[in-house]
Amino acid sequence: MQLFRIIMNNKSFYLLSYFIFISFSVFAQKDSVQLEEIVVTATRSERMLAALNMPVLLITQKQIQQIGALRLGQVLQEQTGLAIVNDHGQGIQMQGLAPEYTLILIDGEPLIGRTAGTLELSRLAVGNIKQIEIIKGATSSLYGSEALGGVINIITENPKQQKISFSSRYGTNQTSDFGLNASVQNKKWGGSIFMNRYGSLGYDFTPESFGKTVEPFSNYTFQSKIQYEFSPKIKLGISGRYFFENQESNFDVGNSQNPAFVTGKSSIKDFNFNPSVTWRISDKWKSYIRLYQSVYETKSKLNYISDNKEFDKTFFKQHFLRPELQTEYFISEKHILTLGIGNTWETVEATRYEGKKPFQTQYAYTQYEFLPTKKWNITFGSRFDNHTVYGSQLSPKASLQYDINKYIALRGSAGRGFKAPDFRQLYLNFTNNVAGYSVFGSEELPSLLQNLQAQNQIAEILLAPTEIGKLKAETSTSYNIGAKIKPSAKWTLNINLFRNELKNMIESQIVAIRTTGQSIFSYRNLNNIFTQGLETDMSFQLNQYIQIAGGYQFLEAKDREVLDKIEKGEIFKRDAHTFATTRVTKNEYGGLFGRSKHMFNFKILYENTQKGITANLRAVYRGKYGLGDRNGNLILDETNEYVVDYWTLHGTVSKDFWKKRLKGQVGVDNLLNYRDIQNILSLAGRLYWASIQWQIQKNTTK
Repeated sequence: MQLFRIIMNNKSFYLLSYFIFISFSVFAQKDSVQLEEIVVTATRSERMLAALNMPVLLITQKQIQQIGALRLGQVLQEQTGLAIVNDHGQGIQMQGLAPEYTLILIDGEPLIGRTAGTLELSRLAVGNIKQIEIIKGATSSLYGSEALGGVINIITENPKQQKISFSSRYGTNQTSDFGLNASVQNKKWGGSIFMNRYGSLGYDFTPESFGKTVEPFSNYTFQSKIQYEFSPKIKLGISGRYFFENQESNFDVGNSQNPAFVTGKSSIKDFNFNPSVTWRISDKWKSYIRLYQSVYETKSKLNYISDNKEFDKTFFKQHFLRPELQTEYFISEKHILTLGIGNTWETVEATRYEGKKPFQTQYAYTQYEFLPTKKWNITFGSRFDNHTVYGSQLSPKASLQYDINKYIALRGSAGRGFKAPDFRQLYLNFTNNVAGYSVFGSEELPSLLQNLQAQNQIAEILLAPTEIGKLKAETSTSYNIGAKIKPSAKWTLNINLFRNELKNMIESQIVAIRTTGQSIFSYRNLNNIFTQGLETDMSFQLNQYIQIAGGYQFLEAKDREVLDKIEKGEIFKRDAHTFATTRVTKNEYGGLFGRSKHMFNFKILYENTQKGITANLRAVYRGKYGLGDRNGNLILDETNEYVVDYWTLHGTVSKDFWKKRLKGQVGVDNLLNYRDIQNILSLAGRLYWASIQWQIQKNTTK
């Protein structure tokens, strides 16, 4: 009931209620029909969404277009159980697990180029996306490392029709977006191309200071697909994607008495290439051969404005290459077997790494789907990974679904996920003399510490390299139990209880003190974390024109070691005013930073296909969450350590013209103009925008 009290005490609730009341008062009532959707991520092959026995969230192209989203983050932030995290870029938190534990794919292949574990969501345009499939819970049994918390697969359009479309959009902060999407197809081959340019002049919360909160930027996306059918049994597909971004940088590295202005530019390049062959050997046997190559590169150069001398110059370059063979064999209508084998080669070189660092992984996976009766759907899967640095991992998973009747289905899944230590945690060699610290990867620590000792630069060793040892892969055991309830074609309800138990979590730790007093950090396996909670979402087709939907997540995310210490009375806090010291209680412990206990979303959609009008109103509530430790005991336990709860409200209206060849759309993001300039810099205030799209399309059939 705490969520109810928060909502009722929030002024935004009354504004939201007003909009909902007006929306219901305007529209008429008729019946509707829904079609079943096809997804591929959960089993690596096409399956009906209703038949899947694990938590799957499907976001369709139509839904993306209706809200007028431009980038992936705008789509994900409105989904149940997903939270945007702005830490080293904009990442996604799923079931309380940090962005580094969610694998993000494009057409089934992994995106690379994470910054401190976060993959920047603004790199991904959504103009050519067919659908987004989200699998919650450990999925390493199919996808390996990084799928510890779940998988997000962005599936782009295939060239299955003759069409060409142009789109343009302009909004607050001189934000602009221009896109071209075209495809052609005949009996044997098809091709498509997508081009997008997105840019903004940024915004500034502190005009009295040098530099903007978000500096001007522009980025470009080019993506193409070619498909050729040699015969009804053999098909070739080739896809490629190129992303490029430029961003300005301006900031003051001095102080109020002695400012030191720095300016420069940074760039990001992201390239993917993916040829594949599909071979239908027989009616029962189908094989896929894939080759995926990706390159991610960043560069940055900063100079002092006063004399144009260099302040800093950095680069980062990552290569990824993976061949893979997958076979799907339909033993019978009740037995389906999937087998896969592959190898990855990965290298990284950067300003702060010594030389080029390589990784290599051999892997194999298997999945068995068993449908003993019309009511039962059972899946077993497992994957074995052998890594050159962290060794081998076995990741099993089992899931099942039981249809009680045509209205109710029960489902459950349990699986093991893992995440390999990354290049940063193993090989980083970085010293910040201005801030006064160094960070050494666990593999580099012994030799670098020995060299510093030989130079008499170490005053004290707090944690010897022998005590840290070899980093182990982080592992998670994931449990999901839920139900799908569909009383009628108009109403759908999903409920899911989840728990993730994370072990060998890798954290930074002070290992030594220099004679100058500067700290030296490295990485070690430490924490025993768990996240658990409830997710529920509902969709109701009120009539032919109106659909309402909503979702809620309750989350508890805590460190078991901290709970044990609190129980033993070993963690204290000091009052900032009275300086009195007291023991921290379990009720005061707020869990992991950056996690909201309550999150809620509500959507109302109006769609009149005859008149070509759509309108929607979407509300997103995020409960309070911990920002950082302020009283020095390194845990979340004080009121002033939280970011307060807040609502955001978004609305969009669109109209089709000229036989649906022309579409106009207007919208407002963050209608309530909520801002928190101290803690949430990504909320830029109320944003108005308008867009127009022109399309010519000719449907074709084979």
